[in-house]
Amino acid sequence: MNLTNRPRRLRSSALLRSMVRETRISADTLVYPMFVQEGTNIKEEIPSMPGQYRWSLDRVDEILQQVSDSGVKSVLLFGIPAQKDEVGSSAWQPDGIVQQAIRHIKAAFPQLYVITDVCMCEYTSHGHCGILCGHDVDNDQTLEVLAKTALSHVQAGADMVAPSDMMDGRVGRIRQVLDENGFVNTPIMAYSVKYASAFYGPFRDAAGSAPAFGDRKGYQMDPHNAREAILEAELDVQEGADILMVKPGMAYLDVLKSLKERFHQPVALYSVSGEYAMIQAAAAAGYIDRTAVICESAVCMYRAGADLLITYFAMELAQYIKEGRIG
Repeated sequence: MNLTNRPRRLRSSALLRSMVRETRISADTLVYPMFVQEGTNIKEEIPSMPGQYRWSLDRVDEILQQVSDSGVKSVLLFGIPAQKDEVGSSAWQPDGIVQQAIRHIKAAFPQLYVITDVCMCEYTSHGHCGILCGHDVDNDQTLEVLAKTALSHVQAGADMVAPSDMMDGRVGRIRQVLDENGFVNTPIMAYSVKYASAFYGPFRDAAGSAPAFGDRKGYQMDPHNAREAILEAELDVQEGADILMVKPGMAYLDVLKSLKERFHQPVALYSVSGEYAMIQAAAAAGYIDRTAVICESAVCMYRAGADLLITYFAMELAQYIKEGRIG
């Protein structure tokens, strides 16, 4: 048969496939999310996220050493306070759990880049992401506590802040407060496109952040909407966001691709707790090749446009990169 075009020629060896690979993955682009909790001697496995733990500061070096040894260079911190109240006041205290964790990491593992989640849901007694007015979250009042929280994180030594609340105008207010206090070079990674998703269930178990009433559909995005994602990202860019984020991951790759094609800012993707839990459950049941699925999923996310990948599989992916299974 006289075939001129044979795409298989470039698939004939592992070396050749690597040479012409369109999507490249580096451990430098991986971010490991982790949970720090007030208390002592805590290494508590999260039931719905097997293999992930809540850590007290006196034991957190165990996981930080693993992160550092794996080649992952960045962590995203979530805090679990001992006390919660209506306004989430422990979120911005200088001795809050995240603030303590930042200082500890910067002292013990200065090579790690520390990103902090800025939201109120882990700190409020009602589990919503801001200050309540009746049963509604008051957008503008919430901006002030978010900015105060972000500033406290940066004052403690955070390298980057990541507001995840989905309040209108929060990136601009945080940028203003950081700049006024001399932190003009601290970047903001905005949860620009955060959908109201059932994929967050295990995270809410991990952080104890499920809302006590109602849901978050009044401020998180409707999964039916894609054009709205562009609007949200445009507003964040106008307000000073340095990195845009799409969350969840695998179910919203079309949205990720749209942002990547439209904006010049780096785009992060958060592969969330529900995705992690499903892979773990399917692997435990023997339904999938766990390593192959982790690698393939990551490739799909990067191929769709992710510049950064926030994932609970970050350390494993870094190891697979070293081993040449993915790259």
